[in-house]
Amino acid sequence: MKTAFFTDLHANREAVEAVLADARRRGFDRIALLGDFVGYGPDPGWVVDLARELVADGAVAVLGNHDAAVAEGPRPTMRADVMEVVAWTRAQLDAAQLAFLAGLPLTHTRGDVLHTHANAWEPGGWAYVEGCEEAARSLRATACRLTFCGHVHQPRLYHLSPTGKVADFVPTPGVAVPLLANRRWLVIPGAVGQPRDGNPAACYAIHDDTQSTVTFLRVPYDHDATRARMRARGLPDAFADRLARGQ
Repeated sequence: MKTAFFTDLHANREAVEAVLADARRRGFDRIALLGDFVGYGPDPGWVVDLARELVADGAVAVLGNHDAAVAEGPRPTMRADVMEVVAWTRAQLDAAQLAFLAGLPLTHTRGDVLHTHANAWEPGGWAYVEGCEEAARSLRATACRLTFCGHVHQPRLYHLSPTGKVADFVPTPGVAVPLLANRRWLVIPGAVGQPRDGNPAACYAIHDDTQSTVTFLRVPYDHDATRARMRARGLPDAFADRLARGQ
């Protein structure tokens, strides 16, 4: 069984369409969506409607921090530019779309796989897995052997050995990584809609539980079209500019 994992879509239609097309070409059996459907990008309604369709067809979906902010309204602790985008996004969505976001769970478990947006130790606290210390904390907070999460916008793979040692590495796109049975794994596919590792190509991953492998993938997309539409909608220039830099 192959599962395509997408996270941090961030209302970026071009990027979402590109990764879906690539995943369909490669082949998969099911989809998991790890949150942040909205925020930053110009097409929140389209992305939310797509997510609703995918969930209706059996996809897993969990709540991201931007989804929560849009569903509940901007928080006063947010940066001014993020608050601006949250308020704009909220105004673009109808009651049913907002209800979909508000109803998303913080986590979902299927077999020995945990799906969450930020981490396993406090999913609604939105703390980042920024290194081995946080990865170990997350892995030890769940009984699941595999954890898939997003939030940091950079592809990364962590593993915890039977002796308690944690290591990480940046995966090579297109190379299947064996998920050895004597280790526990935390997989961060990277962002679809706003990569931040210096590469503007959209990220996603495919987990093959029959072969026990995960493959990280990169897909170029027309970020200039996304950036132009962001500016046309009056969204902050800084969020449009960073798409071209992968930051």
